[in-house]
Amino acid sequence: MDDFLGKLMFTSVAMWQRRWIGMAVAWAVAILGVAGVVYMRDRYEASARIFVDTETVLKPLMTGIAFQPDVDQQVKMLARTLISRPNIERLLQSPKIHLQWNTDREREKIIDRLMAEIKMAPSGNTNLFAITYRDINPQRAERIVEDLVGQFVVSGVGGKQRDSEQARKFLDTQISAYEVKLTEAENRLKDFKIRNFGLTGTSNQDYFARMSSLSDDVGRLRVELRAAEQGRDALRRELAAEDPSMPFDPAAPLTMGAAPSELDTRIDAQRRQLDDLMRRYTDAHPDVVSVKRTLAQLEAQRRAESEARRKERGASNRAPAPTSPVFQRIRVALAEAEAKAASLRGQLAEQQSQLEQIRSKAGKMPQMEAELAQLNRDYDIVRKNYEQLVSRRESASLGEKIDQTTKAAEFRLVEPPRVAPQPVKPSRLMVALLAFIAAVALGLGAAFGLTQLVPTVQDSKMLRALSGRPVLGSVSLVIGPDEAGDSARDRKLFFGMSALLVILNIGWIIVVSRQWLP
Repeated sequence: MDDFLGKLMFTSVAMWQRRWIGMAVAWAVAILGVAGVVYMRDRYEASARIFVDTETVLKPLMTGIAFQPDVDQQVKMLARTLISRPNIERLLQSPKIHLQWNTDREREKIIDRLMAEIKMAPSGNTNLFAITYRDINPQRAERIVEDLVGQFVVSGVGGKQRDSEQARKFLDTQISAYEVKLTEAENRLKDFKIRNFGLTGTSNQDYFARMSSLSDDVGRLRVELRAAEQGRDALRRELAAEDPSMPFDPAAPLTMGAAPSELDTRIDAQRRQLDDLMRRYTDAHPDVVSVKRTLAQLEAQRRAESEARRKERGASNRAPAPTSPVFQRIRVALAEAEAKAASLRGQLAEQQSQLEQIRSKAGKMPQMEAELAQLNRDYDIVRKNYEQLVSRRESASLGEKIDQTTKAAEFRLVEPPRVAPQPVKPSRLMVALLAFIAAVALGLGAAFGLTQLVPTVQDSKMLRALSGRPVLGSVSLVIGPDEAGDSARDRKLFFGMSALLVILNIGWIIVVSRQWLP
């Protein structure tokens, strides 16, 4: 501790011996600081704030109906690309800016400086943006910010319209191409259905279920036909054993046509059955054809019998014996049984023909089903893409009409371009304070540096430490009255100069802080 205090005392004494050098350095630095503050150029900041309102009444109403781009994302992209080289070059062409350059290199430097100094930053999470710029000319700073505000408001409109037109043309081209593809897919599916009429529209499982159903119908018809034929044979046996006519009564008068014959009854029954079948089937149906054939045979038989009876009446004047009613009923029942059997045979033949046709094509069903599934899949894909393209074209067209009639984003100038009345950079007060502190520090530093570069010996201990040899003795200096007076005047002058330096710097700082400078 004693060594440290001793060194500190020796250093102070050495610095005191070089006090005038330090004083000169301090005054020089203070004068330079004053000159720097006087000739310092102020920079003024111009700023503006813009709010972009992207929430419109139509936006929630047209959601899912019309194509609506992400306006918030577009606004943020415009804000990020506003300070770009094309926009700055367009800014330099404005006659209001008054930026001059002589060479292309100077012009590039101006562009780079503007791109670095112009700030476009969002304020918070909302679409509120602030544009700021600092320049030594406040009017120029305000004009630059005003021009940038105008560019930001009108930017993207023309490009957005061009994008909409290009998108519409692209969709029209794709829709025309898909119309051709859709027509080709429809024609392929139509040709396949025509080639395989009766087999398309059902799956493999439905096809074999249909074949099983036809097999059951064929079995059922065979059973019914067998039962009808057995009933018909029984009626035939009864008819053969029954006497067709009643015993002749000579006293009975002639009653021609009093009762219908058995043949007339059968003909009437066949006609009723034909009428019933014609209401349900066409002329080509097997049942209709069979009944018509049976009816023609019965009518031919009736004509033949009528002819025979006329001949018999011509040979004999006696009236024929009347027909037995039992015989007539049996013949009517026999005719109905034969008609039913013929109808069942026709139905059985038709069902067997369908069954054989289905069985002959049963092996082709898996291949046909796979081909039909592939055609349907291709058609569905093309149709789905075509419908989506048409839907998106309508959405894009509706969105374009919305853009033409209403604004997707409304730009509101929250704070118009203005320049702060006071310069923002640099701070003259801060420079003046730093200059005063630097003057004092550099003055002390200069005196201290000289003590280190050119050290002096203050006493015998220091001499012994520096030389490394023993000190034999020392000589004292006796200061006379004249020298003492000179030393006192020197000290007074030094302290006066120091006080003057401090007072002048404090006054200068007050002047700068009050902005009394021109």
